[in-house]
Amino acid sequence: MRTSSKIGLALAAAVILVVSMSFSRLVKHVFSDKTAAFEAPVTLDSAPTKSLYDFSMKSLDGKTVSLSQYKGKKVIILNTASECGYTPQYADWEAFYKQHKDKVVVLGFPANNFGGQEPGSSEQIASFCQKNYGVTFPLFEKIDVVGENQAPLYKWLTTKSMNGWNEQAPKWNFCKYVVDENGKLTHFFASGVKPNDDSFRKAVGI
Repeated sequence: MRTSSKIGLALAAAVILVVSMSFSRLVKHVFSDKTAAFEAPVTLDSAPTKSLYDFSMKSLDGKTVSLSQYKGKKVIILNTASECGYTPQYADWEAFYKQHKDKVVVLGFPANNFGGQEPGSSEQIASFCQKNYGVTFPLFEKIDVVGENQAPLYKWLTTKSMNGWNEQAPKWNFCKYVVDENGKLTHFFASGVKPNDDSFRKAVGI
């Protein structure tokens, strides 16, 4: 066999190995911590520089919503997607919202950051959520929850110097952040955690 052919085969084998390892790491990265949970320490490393109430977001119908309107209630923040294995959680969170909305608000933020699983427009997202899951909890315009164009709200949620303790960013769709009645971040839950899980129920005091 010619030397050039041997080199070509070796390079091809190396590429296959790298791709295989990268895919394996991705799968492990996404699914290994699907029920991970983090809670704010009793004593924060630093004082938060912002609260939830410093942010305004665009609703799916294009209206500006000041998140300060949720003062006095706990808030659950979800990054959602319409074509994900976790998408059926829409039903879980809608049922939770209907039962507890006098004390706990659920806010959904569609994002296309993971697997391209939220490709639709605001109109398509609204129609999908209403038709398939009867969603009535507030949904907002599609944003980036990670990366260079990360929305300011998620920058706050994932930056320790801003929220006082947390650096956990979403690793997939349907991660949850819990904010208390005073606008402070208290918990992070990974994609696999549902509202009936004991750790989540404890976090929101239900």
